Amino acid sequence: MKRSLDIAFFGSSLVSAYWNGAATYYRGIVRALAERGHRITFYEPDAYERQQHRDIADPSYATVVVYSGTDESEALATLDRARRADVIVKASGIGVFDELFEREVPNARRPGATAVFWDVDAPDTLDRMRRDPLDRFRSLVPRYDMVFTYGGGPPIVRGYGSFGAKQVTPVYNALDPSTHFPTEREARWTADLTLLANRLPDREARVEEFFLRAASALPRHSFLLGGSGWDDKALPPNVKYVGHVYTADHNALNSSASCVLNVARNSMATCGWSPATRVFEAVGAGACLVTDAWPGLDSFLVPDEEVLVANDGDDVARLVRNTTPARASAIGAAARKRVMAHHTYAHRAKLVESLLLARSTRPEVSP
Repeated sequence: MKRSLDIAFFGSSLVSAYWNGAATYYRGIVRALAERGHRITFYEPDAYERQQHRDIADPSYATVVVYSGTDESEALATLDRARRADVIVKASGIGVFDELFEREVPNARRPGATAVFWDVDAPDTLDRMRRDPLDRFRSLVPRYDMVFTYGGGPPIVRGYGSFGAKQVTPVYNALDPSTHFPTEREARWTADLTLLANRLPDREARVEEFFLRAASALPRHSFLLGGSGWDDKALPPNVKYVGHVYTADHNALNSSASCVLNVARNSMATCGWSPATRVFEAVGAGACLVTDAWPGLDSFLVPDEEVLVANDGDDVARLVRNTTPARASAIGAAARKRVMAHHTYAHRAKLVESLLLARSTRPEVSP
């Protein structure tokens, strides 16, 4: 009989996607692990106004524990509570007490338990450690039993290996078909091309190239931009900015667009093998996805059959102008079929479970 695991997960937020691009990823992974019989407690800080912008209630598939984002003693108290778990996960990018948790999570595991570092921005983490020989996390990497990464493929596995990681496994974004699926079009979200992306320093120039340049080249076409931080950005007149889009509206937004654009952050595009959550959200809704090019893309979707690939803003404009509704529909359907067969969170959870259970059967080795 399969063993059921108690998993303590320290991450940015499970209940709020506000300035939290990992929310969909966390929800998909945690829900799928719970469906496989594991018990998850998700610890998240009251920080960055996320609790004031919740877009889901506490879910049935996990116990959510919110702790102070300013009180270190309360944060440490959550770690003490997590000591009973079979697996303790420290995710990157919590935003508060990251160094504290990175240092203390390996200490908090009980004998026979597993400490996991789950990196949702591995290219940035590795770049930071390479640039700074005094980075404190460099010496902590070997103390974790496993490193899971949001993406990155072979370059990330090699990179973490160079810092002494014991075991590195990419656990890619995926589709949760219970939350992202085709739905009726809504007039408020209709556009020839839609982009959902928060304004971040290492993405803004690429948004300017792939989205805003294409919009300027097609003044008679409609473009829709969602995400936080673009309020003071100069936009072409045919771009409608709608601000933060709550996850409950993502299906309608993706289903209402003729095409949906994905623009990777600089580090993710350079590293490759890093499909964003919005890729699977759009494909899950049956949308015709247009994406910037990055290494490893064809490991997930077949170019020209299941996804349209652009090298610059001119390519995006050409694709928007020339893709007929019939072809867009066919591409969206083909992509959804591929993802349902190979890239759901059920697939990812099965991988994670197999690694954790295999680790739990090994003889205990001192860290």
